[in-house]
Amino acid sequence: MSDWDASSDEELGAPDWPRAAAPLCWSPSTPSWGRASVEGGGRRGKGTGNPGGEWWEQRGAEGSGGPRRAARQRPPRAAAGQARDSAAPLCFHLDSALVGALIGRGGAKIKELEDSSGSRIKVTRGTYESEVKIFGSIDVQNKAKMLIDNLITSSGQNYVRGKTLDVIKPENNPKKPVINWASLRENRAKYESMKWAGLPPIEKNFYKESSRTASMSQEEVELWRKENNDITCDDLKEGEKRCIPNPVCKFEDVFEHYPDIMANIRKVGFQKPTPIQSQAWPIILQGIDLIGIAQTGTGKTLAYLMPGFIHLTSQPISKDQRGGPGMLVLAPTRELALQVEAECSKYAYKGIKSICVYGGGDRKGQIDVVTKGVDIVIATPGRLNDLQMNNFINLKSITYLANEADRMLDMGFEPQIMKILIDVRPDRQTVMTSATWPDGVRRLAKSYLKNPMIVYVGTLDLAAVSTVQQKVIVIPEEEKRAFMHSFIKSMKPKDKVIIFVGKKLTADDLASDFGIQGIPVQSLHGNREQCDREQALDDFKKSKVRILVATDLASRGLDVHDITHVFNFDFPRNIEEYVHRVGRTGRAGRSGEAVTLVTGNDWRFASELIDILERANQVVPDELIAMAERYKQSQMRKEVEKDIQRPWRKS
Repeated sequence: MSDWDASSDEELGAPDWPRAAAPLCWSPSTPSWGRASVEGGGRRGKGTGNPGGEWWEQRGAEGSGGPRRAARQRPPRAAAGQARDSAAPLCFHLDSALVGALIGRGGAKIKELEDSSGSRIKVTRGTYESEVKIFGSIDVQNKAKMLIDNLITSSGQNYVRGKTLDVIKPENNPKKPVINWASLRENRAKYESMKWAGLPPIEKNFYKESSRTASMSQEEVELWRKENNDITCDDLKEGEKRCIPNPVCKFEDVFEHYPDIMANIRKVGFQKPTPIQSQAWPIILQGIDLIGIAQTGTGKTLAYLMPGFIHLTSQPISKDQRGGPGMLVLAPTRELALQVEAECSKYAYKGIKSICVYGGGDRKGQIDVVTKGVDIVIATPGRLNDLQMNNFINLKSITYLANEADRMLDMGFEPQIMKILIDVRPDRQTVMTSATWPDGVRRLAKSYLKNPMIVYVGTLDLAAVSTVQQKVIVIPEEEKRAFMHSFIKSMKPKDKVIIFVGKKLTADDLASDFGIQGIPVQSLHGNREQCDREQALDDFKKSKVRILVATDLASRGLDVHDITHVFNFDFPRNIEEYVHRVGRTGRAGRSGEAVTLVTGNDWRFASELIDILERANQVVPDELIAMAERYKQSQMRKEVEKDIQRPWRKS
């Protein structure tokens, strides 16, 4: 510690936190030299030592307050007669979770135990178990042990995991077994093979390239990709690269051998595949893992669902013999999961059964359906994790996994995803889709895809949808509501708008405002009941209401094609979220408009927002440029101030 650091701590009265490197020993707040001491039933005086050594100190350190405080915390030495009466300390272990009950608030309980028994008690806290030592004569030790037993029992708790541990004498204290991590790592492959032994074989390659697709020259392929939203493909496999398959220009080029799928496509009325579908289908049907990056509303869901249907129905064993679902789709929100299930139902293929599993839904009903048997599970990670941990669902039968990666990371689902993947066979086929490709999504993809190919549709950077006109208004916070009402009054009868806000409370507040004025409106946020959220979406899709006030929950994956406007009442938490909000309009070839209100509180986003607007050839307001410059100067001033205040450290 530098001189600067030491003096700062003393002047500010900083607490003396224990060092994390050593286990902690509890010590009473009363200085040891001012306390009476009883051992062997006698009255304690102000002696100068103790038979147990420096037992108030932190083990392996100088104590919680440095060398000076450690010296102060040593207890008085026992008198000669007292030392003769004392025995070896009585030792036992206690679950660390129960130490609080033993010590009490401010050490009151442990002082009471010491006074009642005439002993001295030392507690050394460990990560999972704590060591308790009782000093004094044998009678005193036994009395203190009995009092501690009664205390723990009366508080409704027991020693470690419901069992009172046997007293551990210091001389025969057995050493805990050491885990041999090197051996475990060496044998990992053996354990993995044992876990997955006996699983049925898996087929992945079902692609039959049409003559029309095979006859495309390299120049024709590159021209087609350039003309279809500037598609870029890459093979992420290390070592020798594989050949990227040619894109399919017509549905017949990929599904001519699957008449049921072709019949569904004709029934819906699609004319040709979207760019992401054209390039993704040949890759997925060859059994290769895929990362698909395309802006919202470009058909990413069908890009993995159609090959998934073929994969499921073409396995060597029938779905009845599989013993569980064969396909799993992970989605970050209930709304997106329900939309994927709706797409599954719309393109029903050979009697495939699907279920949507999500938090807030009927858990018992979901369990009943899952246990009766389904082919496709569409799920949010939290609820699936719940069913997985309670053995209601068998994930070892999954051979095809799709992940809608949008918002998975910023909603904190990565740990649940990792738990889910523990039970999914490693030789599965995996498809991951996203509207953006930030570092977090790349890391997630690298952790569970094997030698994938990647397909980008559009630019490789974070550029907003090119079919949307973006307007940015720099405005004081108190004028935002008046501007919004003026914007709503200017809307045409057929216009439809999503108003994005930062807080659930704001969503309800604005919706109430519109309701008081007699304007039909719905709100969508996480605090609403699931049935209310579904009703709100249904009303908005069917144009029963033309205004939807929503938090960012609704900004990913919502499939409403006729939204004409996005109104950002509050600026989002990050620039990525801005891109996804804007992507709610201008879908399926339509044009749209996004209006964003920016206040002084949002100045840290100004520079990134300017980059987005410039790349999309949008107008950049002078006020926004000035705001970005002010923020830059503010950051520079802070850096200079830090340099001035930073002390010179000794080399």
